[in-house]
Amino acid sequence: MTEKTDLEQLFLRKKPVRLLISLKNSKKTSYVSLLAKAIDCTYSHTVKLLSEFKKFGLVDFKKEGRIKYVTLTERGRDLAESLENVLRKFSK
Repeated sequence: MTEKTDLEQLFLRKKPVRLLISLKNSKKTSYVSLLAKAIDCTYSHTVKLLSEFKKFGLVDFKKEGRIKYVTLTERGRDLAESLENVLRKFSK
């Protein structure tokens, strides 16, 4: 598969979009279990999605002790804002 096809399969689903937007709108540093709860998703599925995000350069991880914090990269923030704009257009 091409990167474009992989991205299409990833972002044409509800949970990945909600996860990306949740990361963007988070006021504090996020970690996996907090994100999983925010998007009503299992921990393992959230980890899988975040590893896909990492592969596409959308998130970075920072480990402090036993906790792995997740932050959006500039590319991830741009994509989250674009997706949010699309959703806003359809929610009117």
